[in-house]
Amino acid sequence: MTLPMILLIVIIFIAIVLFALDVVPADVIGIGIMVSLVVTGILTPEEGILGFGSETAIKTLGLLLLTTALIKTGLVQMATSRIVNQVRDDPNRLFWIVSLGTAGMGSFTSNTASTAFFLPVTLSVSKKLKQHPSKMLMSMAFAAILSSSMTSIATSTNMVVSGLLTSYGLAPMGIFELTPIGIPILIVGLLYMFFIGRKLIPERDLEENNRTLPRNTRYYAEVEIPKKSPWVEKEIRQIDLRGEYDISIINIERPGEGEIKPSAKTTLHAGDQLVLDGDRDAIFALNEHKTVRFTSAPDEDLPEAVKKKYGMAEVVLLPTSSLVGRTLRGLSYHKRFGIQVLGIQRRGKVLRERLLNERLQVGDQMLIHGDTETIASLESADNFRIISDTIEEPKNTKKAPIALIIFVLSIGLAAANILPLAISSMIGALLIFLTRCITPAEAYKSMNWSALILIGCMLALGKAMDASGLATYLAGQLVSWTGTGHAYLLLAAFFLLAMILTQPMSNQAAAVVVLPIAIQTALQLGLNPRTFAMMIAVGAATSYITPLEPACMMVYGPGNYRFMDFVKVGSLLSLLIFGIAMLMVPWLWPL
Repeated sequence: MTLPMILLIVIIFIAIVLFALDVVPADVIGIGIMVSLVVTGILTPEEGILGFGSETAIKTLGLLLLTTALIKTGLVQMATSRIVNQVRDDPNRLFWIVSLGTAGMGSFTSNTASTAFFLPVTLSVSKKLKQHPSKMLMSMAFAAILSSSMTSIATSTNMVVSGLLTSYGLAPMGIFELTPIGIPILIVGLLYMFFIGRKLIPERDLEENNRTLPRNTRYYAEVEIPKKSPWVEKEIRQIDLRGEYDISIINIERPGEGEIKPSAKTTLHAGDQLVLDGDRDAIFALNEHKTVRFTSAPDEDLPEAVKKKYGMAEVVLLPTSSLVGRTLRGLSYHKRFGIQVLGIQRRGKVLRERLLNERLQVGDQMLIHGDTETIASLESADNFRIISDTIEEPKNTKKAPIALIIFVLSIGLAAANILPLAISSMIGALLIFLTRCITPAEAYKSMNWSALILIGCMLALGKAMDASGLATYLAGQLVSWTGTGHAYLLLAAFFLLAMILTQPMSNQAAAVVVLPIAIQTALQLGLNPRTFAMMIAVGAATSYITPLEPACMMVYGPGNYRFMDFVKVGSLLSLLIFGIAMLMVPWLWPL
């Protein structure tokens, strides 16, 4: 084993650890990988940045622009509104409509975008039907992931696999090449969730004597006592917070005195900064009764018309958000936007530390207060998704039919092999700008740039696997261990390896690490490398066992799930997908 091989193994190991710890955004890890490959001499600078000018990167850019246009013109939202109107009062009908709608959208956009879009819709309809959201949200997220094998553009992982195929002189993945295996995976997966999966999901934190209504989410909120508050100069025991609001005062910080440990006899003063423990509705009530003041609220002496512009909202942080990985103090969120984060819930747990120093993560469920127009504008920029209210159909949808025609035309040109997808998608992007479906500024502001950056960097890792000789070396070792008569065993091993790695890593990274080894193994054994590539594409998308997939992280808090819920429900689903892949992949792409 050569020095470049050893260095590459070290880089991959460090990357896996960083992906698993989730302390650094995936795209930043990708940049670190690319830079490390160049600095260590494994790749030349030209080879390191080659992925950003590849056909895979260009078609990813084009498709991101097209799908952004579909969402921003309101086309997807219009269709969803029509679908949700068909739910009526039937929870089973809700399951199929939401699951099929999410999977349909996820087949042509990312599963993250599909989940983010359907999250507030699902919560709203579940509340209307008095059904616990945990019964629907995991099914919705899994439906989005199940659609990953429906088309080659359903996930950036498929596009990375397609790009790696071309680097070995093989034909790129066709748009609908995966569809014959994607359809059975989707059908079996949805049937499993309908009959078995959702029955394994517990209903947590329910009101006593009412098993249909979920208990309100609890937060730790930081507030201030205004001068006109009825709490001023009263002892804590006199205001009966427990009895009237089901709220506790956890901490008091008083100007000039510092931190005070609250007790029943503690007297409250104007200007006291309190940390409250209570559910969302109780905190809403305190705000309405003007007993406490949030620092983002307007002055008490302003006219009522101005005060009415301020409100509260419960939101979920999206993977596309510029807030991910940053602290509220570092963002100067209140100064910049006039918005205060009152509380944060992460993966079912309420954060107890001071919120200003807390580094935000994907899927964080936050209670915020501020100008309602500012909150709406931040949501439209894909920083978060509001889940406390029903999202209404956009008013300006005149360009939606044009966006749809351009999207279908772009995909059709590639599917008919008239133009490569990279070219047809960029033609579509040009047309959406020329027809003013969206402006370039709107598109660039709303696009998921992290996906494009991660793809470019992961292609560099794929190149390094080949250039360093590590893929050939590991393939040779594998062949010497297994012999030449175990093709199906090797297929199974590569699927399981991709599936295991995709739990802590990004899907793209898992595919890039495993695929070069698999292709070299196939070539050394005289087998069809495309069979192995398709098996790994399916395996890398099988990310149901942990909630680390972005689609699952977004529903973790709102559904009040636990880590083991995903292990319990996702393990059997993964086993079913493995069985389908072992039966169908060698049949569709003979060895």
